[in-house]
Amino acid sequence: MCMSRRLLCIATVVGALMALAAAPSLAGASVPYVSLGDSFTSGPFILPPALGAPLDCLQSARDYSHLSASALGLSLTDVSCSGATTSNFSTAQYSDQPPQFNALSSSTQVVSVGIGGNDNGLFLNTLITCGAEDLVFPFGTPCKSTYGHTLAEKIAADGPVVGAALAHIHSVSPSAKVFVVGYPDILPQSGNCWPTVPLTTGDTAYLNGMEKELDAMLSSEASTNGATYVDTYTPSIGHDACKSLSVRWVEPLLPESDAFSVHPNEKGMAEDAKLVEAAMRAKGIS
Repeated sequence: MCMSRRLLCIATVVGALMALAAAPSLAGASVPYVSLGDSFTSGPFILPPALGAPLDCLQSARDYSHLSASALGLSLTDVSCSGATTSNFSTAQYSDQPPQFNALSSSTQVVSVGIGGNDNGLFLNTLITCGAEDLVFPFGTPCKSTYGHTLAEKIAADGPVVGAALAHIHSVSPSAKVFVVGYPDILPQSGNCWPTVPLTTGDTAYLNGMEKELDAMLSSEASTNGATYVDTYTPSIGHDACKSLSVRWVEPLLPESDAFSVHPNEKGMAEDAKLVEAAMRAKGIS
């Protein structure tokens, strides 16, 4: 009788251990994590550069995916690249930067996605045009007059493209937990700091509204396509490019720290990493 009970206990313990061994773990350096995205993910000019990354991608070893992977003990493959659009997930951006989707596999367990700002020339073309207009005519809303509803239409049209990318991630990496990382607050919530950021008060408000629409689109597509949205905009309010060097998380037109123009600096990237880490921990990744 005792022997039977002992054998039963041993069998129960062995069975439990086998079940634990078979269950997928989301802790430790063996967990494959793939980071996809553009320059707001790759962290151009934030030192030091990431070893092994294509030089033209300007990827930092202290971008939020590197910092988050280190904090959570994940095995990172970072293919984020400055200038990337959603199309570069499936097509090569440079000769040494193949499609970012190539980094995914059926064993990938964690994926972060930071994309959309470059689609349809949304950030770069708009900032160049609006900055030039407002520098010459620093009153009224010349940028809004030029673009009107065009930017909102571009954002809306890009929604299905981002959604299709998220669906593809799930198809290639069906067991992966996917995190869509939004864009931080770039401009002040009121007023302006012309010419540090050469935008009028009216155009600052206009472009703030466009960024909020972009983040809202990303949040909606994440929700629709089984991903977790990471809001970096709300926590970064009050740390925009118009603030002092000690306060801001985004650099102005002429950066004063190791960062690219109108992009997160080292402090901003570290704060983004904390938000990404918190979102991942909330989903059982630790």
